[in-house]
Amino acid sequence: MVKTLNHIIEFIEVHLCEDLTLEMIAHEAGVSDFHFRKIFFFLTGSTLSEYIRMRRLSEAGKDLLSGMKVTDVAFKYGYESLDGFTRSFRTWSTMLPSDVYKTRTCTSYPKISFTISVAGGFTMHYRIEEKPAFNFAGVSKRVPMQFEGVNQQIVELAQSITEKQREELHRIQNIEPRKVVNASYEADACFVKEEGELTHLIGVLTTETHVGENLQLVSVPALFWAVFPNEGPFPETLQQTMANIYAHWLPSSNYELVNAPSFSWTVFDENRSGYAKSEIWVPVKALH
Repeated sequence: MVKTLNHIIEFIEVHLCEDLTLEMIAHEAGVSDFHFRKIFFFLTGSTLSEYIRMRRLSEAGKDLLSGMKVTDVAFKYGYESLDGFTRSFRTWSTMLPSDVYKTRTCTSYPKISFTISVAGGFTMHYRIEEKPAFNFAGVSKRVPMQFEGVNQQIVELAQSITEKQREELHRIQNIEPRKVVNASYEADACFVKEEGELTHLIGVLTTETHVGENLQLVSVPALFWAVFPNEGPFPETLQQTMANIYAHWLPSSNYELVNAPSFSWTVFDENRSGYAKSEIWVPVKALH
């Protein structure tokens, strides 16, 4: 995967002045657009679109420093108007494009490169399970994207479940894992930025297609799942495991993400406050 990532960085450099789409990049990488963008973000802390934008502005700064006209530079890097380029460049560098040549000052954003480093090695236990098609059934709502800490709106969603809904969920639950699960999907920015909202569902897995008590159904096709058990302080351990999946396991595995809801279940330890056992289920497919 490291070799592929570095190849894509060079691919971006070659096509920096062209109409470069995320779909083109994912095709060049040989993986899905969803998978590549998510891996890129967890490894770099920047979205792929932001990286391309900053590289273009960095190269634009070099051209301005060499004396190229502002209008020509704006057109070269795909801006439809001079005003649009000027706003973007000033926001990025705090300078007007016209001031670069005058002041002989330029902001730089070098291209990145990926290397394999070993720092604080850790073990990740996982298994691959194949599941037939099923439905999530439960209560759901749009909640703010939050990668760390307790999401209060999810807590409130859990507290809103009525006794009748609990009885109905218990009745229709017929697919492993036979536990209450938390599923997330339909995220703004496809989960690659901690901004916007996602849909969060609390419920069960079932093959039933008709449910009552104001419960929602979300269909999931037959898929393979990478399952990651974890145990420790909640929610820190669960969230750190999730981060490790995307930053470490997926880039080194022979699997890529499938654009379907991921989910988890959690069981709290009655003898240790704030301590829990969990499993994270991530939909994947084997790389060819």
